[in-house]
Amino acid sequence: MTNTELPLPDFDHLPLGNLAERIRPLDRTQLQALLDHEQTHGGRLPVLEVLRHRAEALDAGAEPSGSVPHDLPEVADGAPAPAQVSPDTSGPAINPPSHGVPTNPAQPRR
Repeated sequence: MTNTELPLPDFDHLPLGNLAERIRPLDRTQLQALLDHEQTHGGRLPVLEVLRHRAEALDAGAEPSGSVPHDLPEVADGAPAPAQVSPDTSGPAINPPSHGVPTNPAQPRR
C-alpha cells in the first residue's frame, strides 16, 4: 500500500503530537492498514505505540469519532527557525570557567 492509498494523507509526515487526534475517526480496518504500513516502512516505536493504543481502545468498544480532514496542513509545533544566524539571533556570550584558562586567571576568594 502506498502512502497515497493510506486512510490518512501524508501519514509518514504527520507530527507525533497530532497523530492520536488524526487517527480517532478511523475504524479498526483503516487503523490496521496504518499499523501494517508503519511496521513494514517506518518502524517508529512512538508511532506504533499510539496506533496500538488506539487499536486496543477500538477492540475494547471505543467508536471512531469525527472525520479525517484532508485539507489541513500538517506542521510541527514550535517557532520556525531563523534563516541565518546573526548577532540578533545568536546565543549569549559564554564566559569559560577561570580554572585552566591562561587568559582568564582565577580570582581570589574573599
